[in-house]
Amino acid sequence: LQVTAKIAVSFVTLQYNVTLPETGEKMGQFILYHYGFKDLATVFFYTLVAIILHAILQEYVLDKINRRMHFSKTKHSKFNESGQLSAFYLASFVWGAFILASENYASNPTHLWESYPHTLMPFQVKFFYIAQLAYWFHALPELYFQKTRKEDIPRQLVYTSLYVFHIAGAYLLNLNRFGLVLLVLHYFVELLFHVSRLFYFSNEKNERGFTLWAFLFVVARLLTLSLSVLTFGFGLAGAQNQSLDLTAGNFNILAVRVSALAAICLTQAYMMWKFINFQLKRWKEHAQIQAVKKKATNTKNKAAKKGENKANGVNGTISFEDRDSPRARKVKSS
Repeated sequence: LQVTAKIAVSFVTLQYNVTLPETGEKMGQFILYHYGFKDLATVFFYTLVAIILHAILQEYVLDKINRRMHFSKTKHSKFNESGQLSAFYLASFVWGAFILASENYASNPTHLWESYPHTLMPFQVKFFYIAQLAYWFHALPELYFQKTRKEDIPRQLVYTSLYVFHIAGAYLLNLNRFGLVLLVLHYFVELLFHVSRLFYFSNEKNERGFTLWAFLFVVARLLTLSLSVLTFGFGLAGAQNQSLDLTAGNFNILAVRVSALAAICLTQAYMMWKFINFQLKRWKEHAQIQAVKKKATNTKNKAAKKGENKANGVNGTISFEDRDSPRARKVKSS
């Protein structure tokens, strides 16, 4: 039983805790965490938890709404996707914003890189990263469980892989503060998009949310690039300790900084390219809808005009009394 309990603890609880004495007026101890190979077991366990929560939300909330709304297959799939992601983005945004406020990470941009490497993390920061990795890993088996359409699988694989790559990169390179700020910023914009799409499915006239999302999406991309350049190009580049030290968790060398900055820039460029294509598709669909409406209006007007012309005659012919210029008949003289 003791062996089983130890194994279970390695899956459920966070590993690699370090107890440090508090400095200042309050005397005591506080616990911080770093990462290690045992984190894979914890991520695996919470991946299973994410699968269960996904099924509960799908069964008791989204499926009931789908049955009421009678969506088509395409809308059904997109509604489920937006419903699941809206719940996740909302929880992650609120959780991440609370961490930023409580740990005072966002009050000053220098907190993103000062005292690097950030090998030791508070409990809530490490648990946040474990939960994020678990959620995006759970998205892979969900492609099978949700019977995702074949044409949607490549798109979902791409953005799931991007999430795992960037979150794991920030976690392993000890850039957890920087990664947390970017995730909170990104999740807020994505939350707005998926909530807007849910409202759009309920009523296709509700498109105001997409307009606000389009503006904030561009702002978020600019802020992400600005913070990335500021962190890698100025903050870490100006730090004194710029040597690769795997034992100390220091990755502040030129090659790593350039690679990380390039990965972020390429991802932002890819997202902007997808965004532009999405907007062009929306404008094209809107133009087609307007053209159909205009054609229908013109057809209706022509039909109404033709009906008026028929109403002025008998069986489609103009009667003798309704002629504009009747000829005067000659009267024979006797």
